[in-house]
Amino acid sequence: MKVVAFNRTEQGTGASRRLRRAGQTPGIIYGGADAPQLIALDGNALFHALKKEAFHGSILDLEIDGKSQQVLLRDFQMHAYKQMVLHADFQRVDASKALHTKVTLHFINAEISPAVKLGGAVISHVLNELEVSCLPGQLPEFIEVDLAKLEAGGSIHVNDLTLPAGVTALTHGQNLTIATASVPAGQQSADAAAE
Repeated sequence: MKVVAFNRTEQGTGASRRLRRAGQTPGIIYGGADAPQLIALDGNALFHALKKEAFHGSILDLEIDGKSQQVLLRDFQMHAYKQMVLHADFQRVDASKALHTKVTLHFINAEISPAVKLGGAVISHVLNELEVSCLPGQLPEFIEVDLAKLEAGGSIHVNDLTLPAGVTALTHGQNLTIATASVPAGQQSADAAAE
């Protein structure tokens, strides 16, 4: 995805407020060998781009004064009640260095899993994103979690996932639970009464 930004010379609260009133969003690019750089982005375009999942989980081409560089969205602040982005942080990406970031999990085949179809279980998502390490070129937009073989009372852990090539899950030695299938208490008593 491509993002167009402009150099920003003024900094501070007053300068940021003036930018926001003009429809722009202040931001910063940091990381890599270069010094941090203050930027301004089109506030409306950024607000709508943030609604797209791909904007959060992929390498972006940020263009400033005709020069393009690869960055990753690291953080952003929204206004409490207005449709306005107050600030955005981007990190420069080096194609030869592994990066650590969080990738969204997409749960598939929940409706055909034995836990739901046969056991009347409810599937709970324990994690919605997973921290991974990989080279920028191998960063996946999302990771699929297949629930097709999940049994009632069972769970899916990080070790059960099929990660894309070159992607490593950062779990600090723990086999974290991603999803569980539990049978509601009312369902269990109804089944017992039926027997």
